[in-house]
Amino acid sequence: MRSCSVCDKLQIVAGCLDDYRQLAHYHYCDNRTGPVAAIYALKSHPGSARPSGAQSVGVVVYSMPIPEVELRNVATDNFFAGFDRSTKLALINKHIRCITRLIIDPRYRGLGLASRLVRETMPEMNVPIIEAMAAMGPINPFLERAGMRACPAGMPVRSVRLIEALSTAGIEEEQLVNPQEVQRKLDRLNASETEFIELEIRRFLQSYSRCRDMPPGLCRTKYVLGRLTTRPVYYIWFNPRFDVGHSTIDTRRESGKENK
Repeated sequence: MRSCSVCDKLQIVAGCLDDYRQLAHYHYCDNRTGPVAAIYALKSHPGSARPSGAQSVGVVVYSMPIPEVELRNVATDNFFAGFDRSTKLALINKHIRCITRLIIDPRYRGLGLASRLVRETMPEMNVPIIEAMAAMGPINPFLERAGMRACPAGMPVRSVRLIEALSTAGIEEEQLVNPQEVQRKLDRLNASETEFIELEIRRFLQSYSRCRDMPPGLCRTKYVLGRLTTRPVYYIWFNPRFDVGHSTIDTRRESGKENK
């Protein structure tokens, strides 16, 4: 195991897309991050064994927030609810940045660098709120160690519907981790059962526009089960330099209503 002296030789610097691309292949998602707001990278100190232009060993990507996040309303006491769309988007874009990628070179993992990278860069964004969604949050709570608060997501209605539909066809929830077995059971359904399950699967896929027309088969079953059984955790951090108390919320809400 590496000595902690390794961490002392690393500094956080303003990064660029090239820093992200160097490490993107280590991330389980695709390379799309949405509109990038800022990138920070972990690199060697100038004068250390490696030159300052050496490959990054860690990177965090901050992007502009997406408009609709259900748990955002819960975590912010409906701060962004109740406005017309244009006012709501303006408020969200002004107040929030989202961590969309956090990658550490596997050779440097286990040293607390992920938490350090988040903890030291969140204040640099100079916005009241930082948020993140992490499917691996329950397994590796580095975002909580960085100071973010976890808000576990409940199961969406679409997921409940599909799980109940599969159960009526003899496919129970504990079997959903095995796509091959689920596909074998789907292939053995009679015509009416197949029609019913197909309708529910297509209804479920309406929330995933790029894959809503996937044909039946093992590839689609793997895709559906991957989203059916994964419940990302929503994380939020309130910047202490900003007043996000109820008095400020009420003031901004009144201001927003006047602009409608």
